[in-house]
Amino acid sequence: MKVSPEKTGRQIAAMRKTAGLTQSELGDRLGVSYQAVSKWERGETLPDVGLLPDLAGVLRTTVDSLLTGGEKIMNYRGRVTVADMREGIGCLGRMGELLGRDNPIYRHAVDGINKGMNTDIEAAFVNDSIFECFVAEALIQNLISGSYVDITDVKNSFKSDKFRSIVCDYAAKYGIV
Repeated sequence: MKVSPEKTGRQIAAMRKTAGLTQSELGDRLGVSYQAVSKWERGETLPDVGLLPDLAGVLRTTVDSLLTGGEKIMNYRGRVTVADMREGIGCLGRMGELLGRDNPIYRHAVDGINKGMNTDIEAAFVNDSIFECFVAEALIQNLISGSYVDITDVKNSFKSDKFRSIVCDYAAKYGIV
């Protein structure tokens, strides 16, 4: 997360006004001048790191809220990579090779995916473009479930501009840029 002095300043100003404080009163409570508070609010400088907990306390907010300008910070449940998704889809294909394509365990897994997604996942095991489509879908499903993916990994790992773009769009939708 990159801290924007301007956003932070606007947040400090808004929270100070909500608390009914002047710049002088806020400065007095923190042991700084009203000029320092004014510089924060104009986005010229940021408060010293050591002041942030006290500033947040006086304004009855959190340090995160101050530094993000009040924007919500996304909490992800885990991290996934394109390589993990490729390996996962590949493992299903490998399962068919190891168990046999007629093995009931493999058949039920494949049939369940095909029915649930209205697709033919076995086509992915013989066609690179279809395989990449399933990798993109696996990433999207993880994003929807709250996982984080490094956007640089996405940009560097897909051959298809179309799938790269779709996954990047979903990542942006979930706060990953």
